[in-house]
Amino acid sequence: MNSHRYQRLSEVLSRRQPDLTVVMDNVHKPHNLAAITRTCDAVGILEAHAISSSSSIRLSQKVAGGCKKWITIKTHRTIQEAYAHLRQHGFRIYAAHFNQQARDFRRIDYTRPTAIVVGAELDGISQTAVDNCDGTIIVPMVGLVQSLNVSVATALILFEAQRQRQEAGFYDSSRLDRQTYDRLLFEWLHPKIAAYCQKHRLSYPRTDEKGEIIEPLADRK
Repeated sequence: MNSHRYQRLSEVLSRRQPDLTVVMDNVHKPHNLAAITRTCDAVGILEAHAISSSSSIRLSQKVAGGCKKWITIKTHRTIQEAYAHLRQHGFRIYAAHFNQQARDFRRIDYTRPTAIVVGAELDGISQTAVDNCDGTIIVPMVGLVQSLNVSVATALILFEAQRQRQEAGFYDSSRLDRQTYDRLLFEWLHPKIAAYCQKHRLSYPRTDEKGEIIEPLADRK
């Protein structure tokens, strides 16, 4: 195990934010999906969500830069399903959508568990997503153009969330429980072995303080 790789992955995982996320409401273009996912990685999001009829989504690999390996993307069939999941975990849900009630995105307290909903390139966020969110937010603009590319708008909002969380000390120590941290670190360090264990329903083997595997794989169940 390369010690620099182990140290780097450990540090990145310790800064992951389990209570900050993005919901991509039928964002279809692989380029935009990849750009949003890349921003999620940059600000330390642990898991993002996508509304899709498919169980997986396709990212532009050139834009994603391999970040899909480090970000879990959970798919939901409907926005109602996604909202139910998020509220079960205590999230406040804000839709990036212009209406009379929309607030400047910088006025939201992102130190609370927060989910940001962003919409498709042409149609925007679905009316169901708007009607059932906890509030709407906008990126104020003073030019002739009235909207930004979805990946650009998402980046602006998420980096404001990162700024607030950094000031609050949220990146100073791990916010993951130990079991989740250890599981994810093993999956990041040993993806092929982790996939094998998952396929055969095996426990992950123990590792030492440098991430090296120190015991053989357990027998299949």
